[in-house]
Amino acid sequence: MQTQDQDNKHIAVIGAGIVGINCAIALQSQGYQVTLLDKEGIGLGCSKGNAGHFATEQVFPLAEAGLLLQLPKMLLDPLGPVALSPKHFPKALPWFIRFIANMFSAKRVKNTAALKSLNEQAINYYKPLLKAANAEHLLTENGSLLVFEHTPIHDIEAIQQSYLSQGVKVELLDREQTFALEPKLNSNIQHALYFTEVAHTISPLDLSQTLADYAIQLGCRFQQFEVCSISHQPDGVTLKNNEQQLHFDQVIIATGAWSESLLKQLGYKLPIEGERGYSLDLSEQTIGQLTRPVASAERRFIITPMSHGLRLAGTVEFAGLKQKANMKRALMLHKNASYILSDLPALGQQSHQGWLGFRPSLPDSLPVIGKAPKHKNINLALGHQHLGLTLGAITGKLIAQVVAEQPTDIDIQPFCLSRFN
Repeated sequence: MQTQDQDNKHIAVIGAGIVGINCAIALQSQGYQVTLLDKEGIGLGCSKGNAGHFATEQVFPLAEAGLLLQLPKMLLDPLGPVALSPKHFPKALPWFIRFIANMFSAKRVKNTAALKSLNEQAINYYKPLLKAANAEHLLTENGSLLVFEHTPIHDIEAIQQSYLSQGVKVELLDREQTFALEPKLNSNIQHALYFTEVAHTISPLDLSQTLADYAIQLGCRFQQFEVCSISHQPDGVTLKNNEQQLHFDQVIIATGAWSESLLKQLGYKLPIEGERGYSLDLSEQTIGQLTRPVASAERRFIITPMSHGLRLAGTVEFAGLKQKANMKRALMLHKNASYILSDLPALGQQSHQGWLGFRPSLPDSLPVIGKAPKHKNINLALGHQHLGLTLGAITGKLIAQVVAEQPTDIDIQPFCLSRFN
């Protein structure tokens, strides 16, 4: 419902990825006049080529002590899930030190509770938006599988119990039960964990663009505009590029992995790392091979059925934002997938396309959501690591509540930028 005060407030959302789009919808629905800004276009960054998995089961932060023992093997494996550029390592070292500090039990328990508070209702926040945008076909609630090739059963049971302890619904399947759900899996697969309440989309880009169209129908405006500088005044915020400047009453910064420089201009520290994530799209020959996302526990990647075929995703490369893409990281996903699917066409027998995106990852695996501590007209919605798609709708709702000075649906104190400043 609009109020006179809201009618007079013009808000810019910087960043037209899935998080920024959802912020624009929620704010426009509150009665504000929203302008969505992006240096490229709608959904063309990390929201374009991601795995398409609404991963509400991922309530555990990425920082876990077991990684310290596994990391050397991962880095040495040419098909491994993690790569680290020697050139980038000195710059990334402070981030890794903070990441390791978050492995300690007390911090991990606290961060898990915060992440769970966002994840457990994340899909439900999307449903009314998708219905209003006539886009319900872009959300498929068919669960997902985490498959195991050689992990001992007692270890799989322990993993299952860790999820169950957090209220995540997951079933342990034997080989026969697994193949009943997905008959075209490779004979290597021995067990699976079946997450029954997660979802996926057949096209993350279509999802972003359809929701952006809905925001525009509500009255939101889109402008291609690269924000080079940001300055705060008592009466609002000024954004500049090389040619012009724009003035707004309030601003939402939803610029993902590119947020560090903008926040630095405002005097804030943001220990963000742009995890370079690769994906590989396979052609229509692979349509029908899977009915739900299938992740490999040992190989640490995921295969998602999309409208065009299969998408393989999940590797991590620490090499900064400026180094050229290493598409070998994308192509190796096909080799890994051959261990998970039985009749995967060779790359030479089908068209394929590699992609690189930058996951905005903070060392505690929690996003930054809420008002900037020292700037009343600036709000933040960034740093969603591997969960930007999952947490888009709930983040938008929370930001709208913060701007309107309403009680938030969940406690957002754990996501305040002040934890780093």
